[in-house]
Amino acid sequence: MDHLLEVRDLSVSFHLLEGIIPAVAKVDLVLDEGEILGVVGESACGKSVTAKSILRIIPTPPGRINSGKVLFEGRDLMELHEEEMQAIRGEKISMIFQEPMTSLNPAFTVGDQIAEVFRFHRGLSKPEAWGKAVEELRRVEIPDPGKRARSYPHELSGGMRQRAMIAIALACRPRILIADEPTTALDVTIQAQILKLIAQLQREIGMSVILITHNLGIVASLAQRVAVMYAGRIVEEGPVETIFNGHHHPYTRGLLQSVPRLDLPQGDLQEIRGTVPRLNDLPEGCAFSNRCDFVMDLCRRQEPELRSAGEGHFSRCWLDEPPW
Repeated sequence: MDHLLEVRDLSVSFHLLEGIIPAVAKVDLVLDEGEILGVVGESACGKSVTAKSILRIIPTPPGRINSGKVLFEGRDLMELHEEEMQAIRGEKISMIFQEPMTSLNPAFTVGDQIAEVFRFHRGLSKPEAWGKAVEELRRVEIPDPGKRARSYPHELSGGMRQRAMIAIALACRPRILIADEPTTALDVTIQAQILKLIAQLQREIGMSVILITHNLGIVASLAQRVAVMYAGRIVEEGPVETIFNGHHHPYTRGLLQSVPRLDLPQGDLQEIRGTVPRLNDLPEGCAFSNRCDFVMDLCRRQEPELRSAGEGHFSRCWLDEPPW
């Protein structure tokens, strides 16, 4: 079966004063039509860098895409000219960034920023584009959209700014939406509203979604498939139910056990021992070996490949069977 999006052997590094930082190493991902794929992991594990590499918006320098293919609609996005990529960004593949206050331009009204999408990709006149912008604000359930369209980003609440970002991202009805931590810095009530809105619009438009988050609850409620990242690598991938109930990699187990639970004694919060290693100073062999409770000599000598752990389930681990 052909996939809507295929990421193959993607490697990205940042060339900084302290040396070369391998932020993403040999990442493979696929996304199917109408699917929501969750990408989870600790901060700085490579989730956002992978997403930005798909759209080729990694700042260069210091960033550099060293290798890989991103196949979309029969074309490798890595081989397209910048003008061709500009036609794809926002039109075919859109992205919601982590912090809307820094992503929205403070010098322009929200309506102008949405209208710009229609003028660039659809060639509409100013009045037509403005009318479409107001419609999009109404679609994302912003009250009094005509008035809010004339507001500047700083005049909106965090939840409204995030809705405005969603309106910009979905204006052209893209085939793929990349949502990078779409509920960061929002209170839980607004988080729930934003996630419900994304799921509703995803069903209406029929688009596919890459949902980047460190919140496993969000993944459990929205995604069909999950990719778990650690130190720039995908360490486990599979259907949501399999990852939550039949996971294979010790890191995935650690993430799930570290989620606060009401049935545990007060203050009894489990954690993954140790800290994430520096990406330019990873341990030899498996990148997780210095924190793993099930480490073997082989783990310290040789890095495992991502291999099958069941139907549609893959794990980057030397364990044949999980011991838990």
